[in-house]
Amino acid sequence: MIELPLITYVATMSVTPGPNNLMLAASGVNFGFRRTLPHMLGISAGHGLQVWLVGIALTWVMSWLDSLRPALVIAGCSYLMWLAWRQAHAGRPGSAGRGQPLGFIAAALFQWVNPKAWMMVLNVAILFLAPAAGWKEVLLLAVLCALINLPCIALWAIVGDRLRDSLSEPGRLARFNYTMAGLLAATAVWIAVDETLSEPLGVAF
Repeated sequence: MIELPLITYVATMSVTPGPNNLMLAASGVNFGFRRTLPHMLGISAGHGLQVWLVGIALTWVMSWLDSLRPALVIAGCSYLMWLAWRQAHAGRPGSAGRGQPLGFIAAALFQWVNPKAWMMVLNVAILFLAPAAGWKEVLLLAVLCALINLPCIALWAIVGDRLRDSLSEPGRLARFNYTMAGLLAATAVWIAVDETLSEPLGVAF
């Protein structure tokens, strides 16, 4: 089960830019690494749970995912737009003390409307689970994915935390937050446009 291709795939998908990592970097800047830990752990726990549930019900999931995909895309893009608005206002003068980092449960639940997370989880289940895999094998895969994911996404929170001093001036922090908000909004738009141009899922989602 512990194969180099699995480690490479999950690590690559986890460490590359995406909604989770953009939010972690922004949270690191605004709240520091320690206060970002619940957000970070929620992502990894949510990812592991998602791998486990999808692996257990892969045949069933593949049969209804095409019809569910538009709803997931709408929900995910809408949530990303809300997060972009929230991020844009995180560093406004006078807003100190009102903002809060994303919590464990919210971060875990976000994986279910995160299109990148779905692509990653389905490919992991399809590529690395034997057809006759039982719940123990699926659980082991889920735990491994969560363990591989955690240090990769932690890099983004650490980078954000290290940028805190250089962005402590309110104007710089506001510009950073607007930039990150713009990237999140652009991600949502890109996902929506890509969805309108894409083919039905098939097994290679």
